Amino acid sequence: MGPASGAGPDMTKLRRGYAMVAVSFVVMGSIGAVVDWAQAPASMLVVLRMGIGALVLAAVFARRPMLAEIRRPGIPRLLLAMGAIDAVTLLLFFSSVRMTNVAIAMFLLFLSPLWVALLAPPILGAKTDRIVWPAFGIALAGLACIIVPPAVGDELDLSLLGLIAALLSGIGLAGFMMTVNALRARGLRSATIVIVEGVLDAVILLPLAVWQTWVTGSGLTGRDIVAGLFLGTVCTAFAYLLLTEGMGFIPVQHVPILGYLEPLAAPLYAFVLVGETPGAWTLIGGLFIVGAGTLLVLKGKAAGTEEALAELPVP
Repeated sequence: MGPASGAGPDMTKLRRGYAMVAVSFVVMGSIGAVVDWAQAPASMLVVLRMGIGALVLAAVFARRPMLAEIRRPGIPRLLLAMGAIDAVTLLLFFSSVRMTNVAIAMFLLFLSPLWVALLAPPILGAKTDRIVWPAFGIALAGLACIIVPPAVGDELDLSLLGLIAALLSGIGLAGFMMTVNALRARGLRSATIVIVEGVLDAVILLPLAVWQTWVTGSGLTGRDIVAGLFLGTVCTAFAYLLLTEGMGFIPVQHVPILGYLEPLAAPLYAFVLVGETPGAWTLIGGLFIVGAGTLLVLKGKAAGTEEALAELPVP
């Protein structure tokens, strides 16, 4: 097989990875609105979401080889770290939505590309492609166009705790992505990662969720059950599986920048579901974000990408 034919499958994997990650973030653009619509405590919404997602995927993918996968040297430690980081990140983000608003929470959550670009080189030894920095700036400008004008028009509740929670959720999201990247590089299947993630998140937060929902709260409503089912099946079982699979094919620093498709998709859900027409700033911001993603796909450093792909296991 010559060099030309050898390069073909690699580029196919790369394009497939970008497509999977992009679709997953578009689907997850509905999360903020669903969390805001539900009435249950943030901890219970996380438990419902991750627990239901894990059950759905386990029914399809759970097999004996999965136990062998998670017992390999070094894997249990990484899985526990992933579960703890993800549980805390989700709780921080859901709480920040309640303590501030969706716009501010999303903006600070999506500073995660900055943290990945800064932390991936010393932690993962993954050199940050120079194209990441202009792409991050363009995407951040697009995000600002989408969420700042509507937010400025309202009376903002700038809760200090809410702002801290949102900022820490962005750092946590960066840590989660780097941990998943490390697990994929060690050959773990996407389904295994997501199932273990869902189980760990649900177990870690279950005591707090029970306390906040039934001891100090008034229990679950029908709305909460519907929200939990949607978050678990669509936003976790489907979207997380796509995200985790796609992350195995592209540089880790590119993943959170594509994540800007998530807040871009949120106004589109509002348009489809309730007929709320996106404003001019939203459309302008969307062009910036799509431009940033296109820049990554077309101009990402080929050498670094080929080296990363060469180390990946065959799915």
